[in-house]
Order: sequence, then C-alpha cells, then structure tokens
Amino acid sequence: MKLPPLDWTRRDGLAALVAALGAADCRYVGGCVRDALAGTAARDIDIATRHLPEEVMLRLQSAGIRTIPTGIEHGTITALLTDGPVEVTTLRRDVVTDGRHAVVAFTCDWQEDAARRDFTINALYADPATHEITDYFGGLDDLAAHKVRFIGDAHARIAEDHLRILRFFRFQARFGSEPADAEALAACSQGAPMLMALSRERVGAELTSLLGLADPVATVRLMSACGVLPTILPSAGPTQLDTLVVLVAGERDADVAPDAMRRLVALLPDERQAALQAASRLRLSNAQKKRIACAVEAGDVDGSHPRALAYRLGMQCAVDRLLLCGKSIAPLRNWQAPRLPVGGRDLMALGVDSGPQIARILKTVEQCWIEEGFPDEARTREILAAQLGSGVA
Repeated sequence: MKLPPLDWTRRDGLAALVAALGAADCRYVGGCVRDALAGTAARDIDIATRHLPEEVMLRLQSAGIRTIPTGIEHGTITALLTDGPVEVTTLRRDVVTDGRHAVVAFTCDWQEDAARRDFTINALYADPATHEITDYFGGLDDLAAHKVRFIGDAHARIAEDHLRILRFFRFQARFGSEPADAEALAACSQGAPMLMALSRERVGAELTSLLGLADPVATVRLMSACGVLPTILPSAGPTQLDTLVVLVAGERDADVAPDAMRRLVALLPDERQAALQAASRLRLSNAQKKRIACAVEAGDVDGSHPRALAYRLGMQCAVDRLLLCGKSIAPLRNWQAPRLPVGGRDLMALGVDSGPQIARILKTVEQCWIEEGFPDEARTREILAAQLGSGVA
C-alpha cells in the first residue's frame, strides 16, 4: 500500500529536507501517515531517521535549513521550513521507563523504533521517495477495522507511560468503533489510578483534546464506566454526562464548531467555586478559568432573552450558557450587540450634572432599552425623557 497523493507530500521545503537527510535514511511516520490513510488532514509532519541528532543538524544546516534542538536529548530536531515546521527524530528504543519519563537509546532498526510507539495505527512508516507503507504490527488492518490497539501487551505499554490511557480514549474517539478493544479497556481500567502520578497539565491537555473532537460522548461514557473519568475528573457524574449529551447535540443542531472548553464545563460541578477548583487542578489558564466562571452559571438561563444575555455577558458566554442548557442560539446568529444610543452628555445637555445621578438614570434607561429589545435612538430618547419626568426628547 502507498500513501495517497496529498499536497503536503509535494511541499518544496519537505522535498529539500528529505534530500538533505537522504530518502533511504528517513521515513514519514506516525500521525501524518495514519491521517493520510484515514482520509483526514495531517496536523503535523514527522520524520524518523537513522541519522543521529547531531548528524541531522549538520546535514540540514549544510542544506540551508534552519533547525531548533527542541528535544535533542531524545533525538528530536525541529526543521523550520518555509512551508511549515517538521520534527525529525532519530530512531529510538526505550532503556528505562517510569510511567512519566523515558530514557532512550538511539538505534538503526526501524522495527525497534516502531515497537516503542503506543498504538498499531501510529506505527506506520512511509518511504518519502516511493510512498510505500511499512507496517510492523498490523496497523493497516486496525485502521481499516477502526480498531485502536496497543502494540504488544497493553498493561506493559501503560506502565511505560501512564498518559497512554488518555491517549487511547482520544484515539478511540477519533478512529475507533464499538466495541472498543477489550484488552485495552481492561488495561486502562486497571491502570486508572496511575493517572494521579501525571502532571495536571498533561492530563488537562489530553482531556481537552479529546473533548474537542466531533462527538466524544460515547468515549467519555466509556471512560466513566472504566473508572478513568472519575479519576481525573471526580465531578463528572451521570448528571454531567447527560449535560454533555445535550450540549453536543445542541452544537450539532446549531451548526456550531465543537468546543472543548464548553464541553469541559458540562462535566464540571454546577457551582462556581467548585468548578473553578476543578479547573485549577487541571492547570487551566486564567482566561479559560474566567470563561468557566461565566459559563458555569448556565442553570440560571431560561432562553427567553438570548440577546439580552449576550449584551450583558458577551457573545461567547451567552452561547456557552444557552447551549449548556439546551436552548436555541438562533437569535444570536449574525447579531452584534448594539450600543446604548444615549449617554452622559445627553443627560448633561438636559440639565443633569451630578455624576452619580447620571449613572443611575443611564442604568435605568439601559435596563428599559434592553427589555424592549434594543429600540432605536428615537425610542430610547423617549425612555430617557420618561425617566427624567418631562416631555423633553
């Protein structure tokens, strides 16, 4: 089997990179090969090579290709091409693993390199000259069967790197079909407590990557049944899973792109402080926590005044709240929040010169203006006049 014809394989910068390394000494590997065969766009281009990292840097620099030693101790060099970066990694084998980190040794054996990878569908190599696929562990058959399967013994692979539990579910959501691989599920269930040893950043990154996929509901339910979800997100009980179902369906019906952070809110406690504590444990950014703080109040939404909600809270928070409650966001489509047509100068022109009084009047006028559905300036001046107790427009 060969790679299908794809634009990325014909990139000028990539051709120069392959020429510098020598086509016989490098192969496309991993996600770019898997995604090409699955008919999806490649997110990153990775190349495996028999050259040692220092040799890779010398060859690329001689070819005028800029490099960054992003993970040189583990054999990885980033080549900065005009048409995008490419990671070049020397073939490796694991020497010592502890579930979080690995000590590696370099090798010239392609199959040794393949054997240290996590899943069969991620251990596919493609010759850059002929595009012929090399498959050491049945990845092509698994990809065709929509099966996510560990290479070798699943328990052993998880013991090497605990994050592989979450990666299994992410790939299951992307490529897998039901039922999921029984051996993998059993190993993930048994290994779930090991996830507590991982950095919260790594857990949060994997979880949000999974939640950002088209429809992760079935996989999230599987994680819950296996004891994996309660380990990393104890708040995600049956009620939260039902909210996620409603949310994903609402996003689909509204033709809204999947949003990992909004979906994470569905799995968090419905109380603001508890939700923020859960977000902090996942080491989310301040901006993400601010969004969660706004969206988690979704239970207060009845969906009757979506534009008023968007005006007060901002479009993103309003959309989050409405979708989390299963309400329509149709009134917000192509709508931009208007500005109140009157301001402090208008009141001053009408003889109101006290700052606090101006603020109070404007607040009342704005409330009436919102309740009436944002009428035009003429009507707003009528509202203002009524508040001033005169007929002045």
